[in-house]
Amino acid sequence: MNQYFGFFIERREYAAIFIRLIVGFHLIYGVMDNVLSWDRMLEFTVFLEARQFPLPLAGAVISVWVQFIAAVLIIIGFQTRLAALLLIVNFIAAIIIAHIGDAYPNMFPALLMLAAGCFFLFHGAGKVSIDDWLETRAN
Repeated sequence: MNQYFGFFIERREYAAIFIRLIVGFHLIYGVMDNVLSWDRMLEFTVFLEARQFPLPLAGAVISVWVQFIAAVLIIIGFQTRLAALLLIVNFIAAIIIAHIGDAYPNMFPALLMLAAGCFFLFHGAGKVSIDDWLETRAN
């Protein structure tokens, strides 16, 4: 079987770039309205308030900016494991606060982002990244 897939097996370290780009841009797409519009941020605050989240405005701002900053870090492959840890915490909270009791299709996007965070925590950014460049330069 390796005779057919050897090219890809030898370059598997480059695969993470595809996951980094889609996850990063999806996260930015998901929070950009809150980043650009205070009214949308206040709507998110009301959403958290309705679920009895303590300090809903602070929670909304922190969640949005954590997702945005983590997305940028993941896209460029810098401090990827730290960004992944932030995503894991954020999406565990999102699942508990917003998705407990949801049908699986509604919960899937948050679960996918949680899984992506776990992937990057264990795997890192891969070859095409600032993290890899810094590590190579240090050695």
